[in-house]
Amino acid sequence: MFTQWLPGSNWFANQVGIDTGDTAWLLTASALVLLMTPGLAFFYGGLVGRKNVLSTIMHSFVIICIISVQWVLWGYTFAFGPDKGGIIGGFEYLGLQGVGGDPNPIYGATVPHQAFMIFQAMFAVITPALITGAFAERIKFRTFLIFTLVWATVVYDPMAHWVWADGGWIRKMGALDFAGGTVVHISAGMAALAAAMVIKPRLGYGKEPKEPHHIPFVVLGAGLLWFGWFGFNAGSAIASGALATNAFVVTNTAAAAAGLSWMTAAWMMGKTPTVVGIASGAVAGLVAITPASGFVTPMAAIFIGLVVGVLCYLAAWYRARSKVDDALDVWAVHGVGGIWGAIATGLFASVAINAAGANGVAHGNIDLLWKQLAAVGATAAYSFVATYIILKVLDRLMGLRVPADEEEVGLDQTQHGEVAYR
Repeated sequence: MFTQWLPGSNWFANQVGIDTGDTAWLLTASALVLLMTPGLAFFYGGLVGRKNVLSTIMHSFVIICIISVQWVLWGYTFAFGPDKGGIIGGFEYLGLQGVGGDPNPIYGATVPHQAFMIFQAMFAVITPALITGAFAERIKFRTFLIFTLVWATVVYDPMAHWVWADGGWIRKMGALDFAGGTVVHISAGMAALAAAMVIKPRLGYGKEPKEPHHIPFVVLGAGLLWFGWFGFNAGSAIASGALATNAFVVTNTAAAAAGLSWMTAAWMMGKTPTVVGIASGAVAGLVAITPASGFVTPMAAIFIGLVVGVLCYLAAWYRARSKVDDALDVWAVHGVGGIWGAIATGLFASVAINAAGANGVAHGNIDLLWKQLAAVGATAAYSFVATYIILKVLDRLMGLRVPADEEEVGLDQTQHGEVAYR
């Protein structure tokens, strides 16, 4: 992300003061990324059963509130504060002390430091929201609140520092992640896998159908995600110029290609071309292009999208036949999609698109691929292990699952005292 300040870049050296165009674009992109979390709420809410739609939407909405406050108090300083050993930021920005209207030349010399901070806050919000699809329809709300706060602090904040912060060890290694393939999607996908394994399957899993209750919600959510993702990826350029434009174009292109390939893969395996399938494929394409969006051409984006649609469809097909009840296939879409996107960056990145990046295998540089694989392995392993431990501890202290009778009734009534439909 923010490739202008990747190792070897001198882009900021020629920039002086606040640029109102860059600032306006970054604030707009921040709003677009915020919209992704309500979009996710509709996407997930439509996929669950009707007795759990409100609890599922509530997970995403309350995370906006929790993480927005956590980010101001300590999340931002742990992620982007002055480096402490390549692992985590220091306390210098605690409570946003020193984060105001003046630019930070490391993270955005043409925008206020506070604009960069709030843009980053929206990434911190949506990442734990993605995980909620894994344990939908069965987690205690109070335990979920504590899990969200702990996970953001222990997993997300250090990982963001590793990959994006000045001095972070993965950034110094030279691995590329333009907008969050490792930090957001691999971390959320692997956390979802750990959560599904710890929390165990829903009642009736594998014995009775678990069908989406409101497919129009799914399509609405996917559309909002697609729309907001332009801020997610193009906003990561920090400036409203050619790099942001390329990220915008390849984001749309990969999503479209992946929607088509998921639909076609299902069709060829004897299924019908479903609305849920094409929407899920588009989301998978958005995931896969995220780390690559500031480094690859539109033609590479088509290939990335076509491959990820098939990969994620097969991952979801396999998961559905396993004993792991990742209820909304977070691992299959975000974990697998994020891994492919990070690897594809190592294959197709080009300095012709972004001089501050690096060439990939297709342009004669295999070293980048090894760096991408190292980043994938480190982030996947850390997120899975840390999430597993956090959930095991919380299960011992508070319990993770609602009682079976409450799960039968549904979390909307038992956890929140509401019903979605009368």
